Amino acid sequence: MTKIDTSRPESVLPTPSHTVGPFYGHALPFRGGEEIAPLGHPDTVTLHGYVTDGAGDPLPDALIELWGADPDGQVPTADGSMRRDPASGGFLGRNGVEFTGWGRIQTDANGHWYARTLRPGARGRSAPYISVCVFARGLLVHLYTRIYLPDDEAVLAADPLLSGLEDGRRDTLIAVAEAAGTYRFDIRLQGEGETVFLEFQ
Repeated sequence: MTKIDTSRPESVLPTPSHTVGPFYGHALPFRGGEEIAPLGHPDTVTLHGYVTDGAGDPLPDALIELWGADPDGQVPTADGSMRRDPASGGFLGRNGVEFTGWGRIQTDANGHWYARTLRPGARGRSAPYISVCVFARGLLVHLYTRIYLPDDEAVLAADPLLSGLEDGRRDTLIAVAEAAGTYRFDIRLQGEGETVFLEFQ
C-alpha cells in the first residue's frame, strides 16, 4: 500500500467534485405553505412566477419564503403557520382563520411557484410590499428582495427604495397585474434582467 504524504499540498490528490448544496427540497417544504390567506378573505391576492438562473433556465428546487403585513399595514403576530398537534406531534398546518403573514413555497419542476396571501397595507413611508427570501442550489447565502404590487403609481414613485433605482432595475421589484387579484413576479438570480436583491447589515 502506497502512503501519500499529506504534508505538502502538491502531493495531495484532488477529491471528487460535488454539486454545491445545500438542498432545500427535503424536510423544509410543508403542506399548505402557499396558502397564507384565510380562505374566502376579501383582500386575497394570488402571486406567482418563475425562479430562473443566469442562463434563464428554471430552478426546480428553489424555496421562496414570503412575509407580508396585513391589509391595515400591521405585522401579524398570530402563531400557527406550522402548528403541530401537541399529542401526536403531527403537522396541523394553519388554522384557516388567523393571518400569519408568512409562507414557504417550493418551486415545481418548471421553476414555477405561487402563493395566496393578503394584499399588504402601507407601513410608514414605504409603498406596500411583500418581503421575499430566496433559497436555491448554488446559493451559499440566501437572497432578499421585495414584491411591490402595481396598483398605485404615485405611491410607488414615492417609495424610498424604488425611487433610488433606474427604471429597468426598478421594474424587477414590481409585479405584473394579470387577471383580477393575480400578479406575476419572476425572480432572476443573475444575468440580464436580474432581480434587485437587498443587503441587510
